[in-house]
Amino acid sequence: MFDKKASASAGVSASPDDDPRRTAIVARARKAFMSSGYAAARVEPIARAAGVSTATLYGYFPSKEHLFEGVIADASVDFAVRMGAVGAAEGSARERLTGFASAYAEFMGDAFVRSVFRLVMAERPRFRDVAITFFERGRSDFGAPLIGVLAELDRAGELRVEKPSWAAGQLMGMVEHPVFLMPLVTGDEIHPARPIAQIAADAVETFLARYGV
Repeated sequence: MFDKKASASAGVSASPDDDPRRTAIVARARKAFMSSGYAAARVEPIARAAGVSTATLYGYFPSKEHLFEGVIADASVDFAVRMGAVGAAEGSARERLTGFASAYAEFMGDAFVRSVFRLVMAERPRFRDVAITFFERGRSDFGAPLIGVLAELDRAGELRVEKPSWAAGQLMGMVEHPVFLMPLVTGDEIHPARPIAQIAADAVETFLARYGV
């Protein structure tokens, strides 16, 4: 749903970074949807906050539904960019895994990231396809770099990993629980007892105890 062809059909610019008006609209819409929810958010105040007319906003996004889809599509792209460089790191197995775990913990511990997930979850009945695509893309964008690293380390003899996808899920799960799932349920004012760096280090230590050579 979030490829260029689909985005164009939804009124989303194929090159959003080149258009400051579109960027401003999406940023203000993102804030409105997160603070008020989809139903209560109104297009006219979003346009005013973005410094454009309502007609201009509708030129980019023909309806509030399209605007919401644009907000989630942009968030997905932002998430992918933030995680895409993780698999390119070099070093020992411990160094590479710690680099991934630290980056993933920082990302999943971001209050904005949780806000996007809450928004998608809340609007899933209304935007089922958007929600499914968002979660499936997230799984691919986050898990694929780590799976590639684990397979490479296995081939190099630095780890023993028969099923990289399973192992990747285990490492990510050890990071997700304290920095993402707990605050998602209990609220952003609840912070992990351990610092993020320690959470990442502990997850890698446990992982290496299971898969290390």
